[in-house]
Amino acid sequence: MRYEFEKYRAFGALYRITHWVFAGSCIVLLFTGYYIYEPWFTTMLEIGYDDFTVANVRFMHFVAAYAFMGAVIARFYLWFFGNKQERITDALPVTKRNIKNFWGAILNYLYIKFHVPRLGHNALAGTTYLVTFLLSMVMIFSGFYLLFPESVQLQAWGGAIFGSQQTARFVHFILMFYFIFFAMVHIYIAIWNDVMFGEGVVSAIISGSKFLHLKRPKVD
Repeated sequence: MRYEFEKYRAFGALYRITHWVFAGSCIVLLFTGYYIYEPWFTTMLEIGYDDFTVANVRFMHFVAAYAFMGAVIARFYLWFFGNKQERITDALPVTKRNIKNFWGAILNYLYIKFHVPRLGHNALAGTTYLVTFLLSMVMIFSGFYLLFPESVQLQAWGGAIFGSQQTARFVHFILMFYFIFFAMVHIYIAIWNDVMFGEGVVSAIISGSKFLHLKRPKVD
């Protein structure tokens, strides 16, 4: 089966950098976060009495958290000031076109009816990214609430939202599993789209370019 494609510029440099900073920081945060929750190999890593393994892991967690926050802020900026494919209005089911695309994407992933090629993200992906963004904000706020117990203002806001630091820590920990699940599904669907339609979804986050079908596939 032979396809005819045309190459289009889809994502800018800032969008792609933001994606990889988000991905890299998430990896560091997941491993260091779980270690902070349950430091199961402290004694194996410690060399002497002044090694401070847990403190060093916490420091790596905090550095990755600031990188994560920077990526979230940059993504929020691109929602309003990025190119057409990067803006939030292009991917949320708030227009007739996107509502149709939202249900079309679900049928596509269920193998019921395959999708119409789209340069940007489909509306199902856009909705998922919005949910992920909101949960990222919860992670950031709960993290700062836990990090700065001496801040009167943070403790007042955090106490009003979570009730206690222990509740915030539990929410922070549970949300970690959402990001693990999100990453697994995200990678699977990106590869699946490339295998099924050959549009360069995976390479687009590196090169910035996607390929759209020009004509229906021809059978050799």
